Amino acid sequence: MQATAVQEAAIAAEENNEEVVIEKQGPMAELLSTAPKAPSVDDVVEGPVVAVGRARVFVDLHPFGTGIIYGREYLSARETLKNVNIGDTITAKVIGAENDEGYIELSLREARQALIWNEAEQALQKKTVFELPVSEANKGGLIISWSGLQGFLPASQLAPAHYPRVPDGDKDKIFVELKKLVGQKIEVMIITANPKEGKLIFSEKGAGSSERASLVEKYHVGDVLEGTVTGATEFGVFVKLEEGLEGLVHISEMDWALVENPKTRYRVGENVKVKVIEIKDDKISLSIKALVDDPWKAAAAKYHKDQKVDAVVIKYNKHGALASIEEGVAGLVHISEFANEEELRAKLELGKVYPFTITFFEPKDRRMTLKPVR
Repeated sequence: MQATAVQEAAIAAEENNEEVVIEKQGPMAELLSTAPKAPSVDDVVEGPVVAVGRARVFVDLHPFGTGIIYGREYLSARETLKNVNIGDTITAKVIGAENDEGYIELSLREARQALIWNEAEQALQKKTVFELPVSEANKGGLIISWSGLQGFLPASQLAPAHYPRVPDGDKDKIFVELKKLVGQKIEVMIITANPKEGKLIFSEKGAGSSERASLVEKYHVGDVLEGTVTGATEFGVFVKLEEGLEGLVHISEMDWALVENPKTRYRVGENVKVKVIEIKDDKISLSIKALVDDPWKAAAAKYHKDQKVDAVVIKYNKHGALASIEEGVAGLVHISEFANEEELRAKLELGKVYPFTITFFEPKDRRMTLKPVR
């Protein structure tokens, strides 16, 4: 193709390291600015078949040249390509901008994958619900296939009705419960679609929401209810409010005091009083501690900065140790008060009471820091 005057001027200017200035006015400048972009690797392109050879198919990608499907890419799609005729339109993915013969290398197989991932991303945005069979289970969750892609549904994303109710949280027992779901169809939504990492993640929460929505309608934030504990996990307890409807009491909503393990607090079948604190996406969040006065409110009138107090050490964390001056009111003893973590643990034993000075006290934010009295 013969270069235009504008193109020749641009090439000459580039060779002389000069700035190329093209007037925005005029038909030529407008034509250049609106010209289609040449396809590059990973682009999905479309064009008519112009020739079919032995183990190769040629596709017209006007005005950029001719694409070719051959070699391994032809073999992987030969069942589809053997029925292709000249004039048929093909959608393919660019895997090589230009080979030694000047053709743009194409892949039918990768194009299908790219289109499927695009559908997955659209389904994620639209929150499309699919009813899919469970193909496998492992200790972390379920394996589900969709449109030829293998996806994962973590156990934490199961709806309450399918969440493994294992009292002691034994992973082998959870695996046994998860295997019971293999072969069953469940309603799921895509919550992660990452084609570069090949990661497809599903969630059952909120997917089968039509029946659940009608049950949730009668409840409101602030309602105080009585329910039955149906399961305990490391992140909280499930409470059945009525047949077909459960809510979650998150570990942070179980008590004003520190809760280390929800499984030791409540038994399956135990009746509990709860308060509705949030209704979102047909899910009900519950609280037990909301039914009890916030101990920090009373503490605001009793304690102040620089006051000396006795406190019991209740937990170690990466910042130091937590010490409670009364039930539900605890402060941080920072590790910087000691030479190292070993000294902190030696001088502040769990369950023992020590004298401290309050160095920071903000009851509205439920924050306090303590310094050992030496």
